[in-house]
Amino acid sequence: MRQETEITAKVYAAKQDVQKADALIRAYIPFIRAEASRALSQFCTEQDDAFSIAMMAFHEAILGYEQDRGSFLSYAALRIRSRLLDEQRKQARHDKELSLETPNDGDNDSTLADTLQETSNPIEDAEVQQATRQEILELAAVMQTFGVSFADVADNAPKQERTLEACGQAIRWAGAHPELLDELLRTKKLPMTKLVKGSGVERKTLERHRKYVLAMLLVQTNGYEIMRGHLRRVLRKRRPTA
Repeated sequence: MRQETEITAKVYAAKQDVQKADALIRAYIPFIRAEASRALSQFCTEQDDAFSIAMMAFHEAILGYEQDRGSFLSYAALRIRSRLLDEQRKQARHDKELSLETPNDGDNDSTLADTLQETSNPIEDAEVQQATRQEILELAAVMQTFGVSFADVADNAPKQERTLEACGQAIRWAGAHPELLDELLRTKKLPMTKLVKGSGVERKTLERHRKYVLAMLLVQTNGYEIMRGHLRRVLRKRRPTA
């Protein structure tokens, strides 16, 4: 009982302090890794993508925990298992649509699998994963000040290709106008009117996916170099098909 009381006190302190949240996550890395391994039914290392997802889920558990939900560790374990299960389902759907043998953009016949083999470097990969984890923790803390979590973003993300491209158009326009991003950080409000007028995207579309757009704009602000680089690739305009 005393141990649970101490953990609860640390969790509540971590809700208000990013450094304390970071310290709590580091202290429970063995727990996070064990729960990820249990959810996957196989050993999970700190270099696995699943571990990064489990860390995000643990951080979300810190932010979402209330004492009436019972033991924090039980609650965190449930969040980790739920998040990894969702990711497995998402990956299964994705695998049906994209094969590693799909040719890359360009004139050559190389595939995505070829590219991954050419660029893989274990030491660099480990460094990038560590830096990515840190960016995720920092972004989660900033998103919290806007009342948005990664779970909210996943739920609010556009499902249709046309809507995704429309939101991407608005995000790209905002990224090219740093004064709008500065206003976002200063006022803690999405400057919707300016975003609609500048990007030409319908207001109802952006309103419907407000939390997703907000998170993507936060990625465009200072820092988050790794995530911003990934975002540029994701939001790159598609080439017209013949």
